[in-house]
Order: sequence, then structure tokens, then C-alpha cells
Amino acid sequence: MKEKFVEALKELRKSSEKRKFEQTIDLIINLKNFDIRKESVSLFIPLPHESTSKKICAFLETPSEIFDKVITKPELEKWKDKKKLKGLAKDYSFFVAIAPLMPTIAMLFGKTLGPLGKMPDPKAGGVLMRFNEQEAKQLAERLKKSVRVKTKEASIKVSIGKENMSDDNLGENAEVLYNAVMNALTKKKENIKSVMLKFTMSKPIKIKI
Repeated sequence: MKEKFVEALKELRKSSEKRKFEQTIDLIINLKNFDIRKESVSLFIPLPHESTSKKICAFLETPSEIFDKVITKPELEKWKDKKKLKGLAKDYSFFVAIAPLMPTIAMLFGKTLGPLGKMPDPKAGGVLMRFNEQEAKQLAERLKKSVRVKTKEASIKVSIGKENMSDDNLGENAEVLYNAVMNALTKKKENIKSVMLKFTMSKPIKIKI
């Protein structure tokens, strides 16, 4: 599949008008025979290459420079303001925490972060039993390269990177993402109607699968 993605990227670059900003490249996977009311896909997928800049906020007992922002235990109560909370949720891609703080986090942040799918998630390794510097560094590095896929409709659209990345790296990201989604579907490839790539401002290019 990687070769097909690389070929499509080359075609996109030739046919797309150059913009004054760095465009994002999206992978679009349209589904079929998929009942959104009964079926769902919810994944954290680590990509080979960092796709877009992601910021991580951590809930910890003490400060740490590993994450972009740290909210310590004594500071948790300061985040009761809904407007302030929404701003925090918007500014950070991922939230992580240590397990002992999770009950308080759920109570204070759950109503805001929960619906956005941004609560610290054990499935993504986002809940540490205790703070360990090496584990925290590994978690931060993995999340910086990860994307969240959650089906809300019968079409999945996820960024695989920016146009300044090489076609080879973008192709690898697309292949890993496609395979992870396909393998998570009940009927695998039979659930996939079509696959496309597009720049932010371009028309999509369909890929033969």
C-alpha cells in the first residue's frame, strides 16, 4: 500500500496549487456496511513519523519538564472555570495523568475532556501508576507521533502530516494508519468503500485498494 500512497502524493503535488501556508495531508477512509449506531472504531495509532505538532498536558504530583504543561495536585482546584477548561482542552492534543489523581481529574475535568475524547486514557498508556521519568519520556515521544481515530460517522479523516514532509515518510504514515483502521473493522477490507488523500485546499485523489 505504501507505494500507492506515495504515487498519489506525487500526483497531488503536481495537480495542487501552491499555497502561502504549509498544507496538511489527510487520509480519508470511507466505510461501507458499517452501522455507526452499533459499531465503532476507537484507536490511538502511533505513526512512524510525527505528523503534526502536538502538545501534551499532564496531571502530576510535582512539576516536570517532559510535558508541555503540567498541572500539579495543588493546582487542580483552580480549574473549575468552564471557559478556562475549554481553552485548556482546545490547546492540548493529549492529556496524561498518574493513577492516584484520576478520581479528582474525572470529577473536575471529566465533563469537558470526556466528550472530546481527551481524558487520560489507559489504552494509550496515558495513565501512569506512578511517575517514572523514563516511562514519562517514552510516553511523551509516543504520543507526539500518535493520532486518535474515533468513528462518529461512516468516514474517517486523519492527518498524516504536512506537505513539507517527504513522500516516503508520508506514505509510511498513511500505510500504518490504513492498516490499523482496517484491522480494527469487523469485516476488515470489506468494510472499506474507498480511500483518498488530499491537501487542505485540494480535491481528494482516490487510491485503488
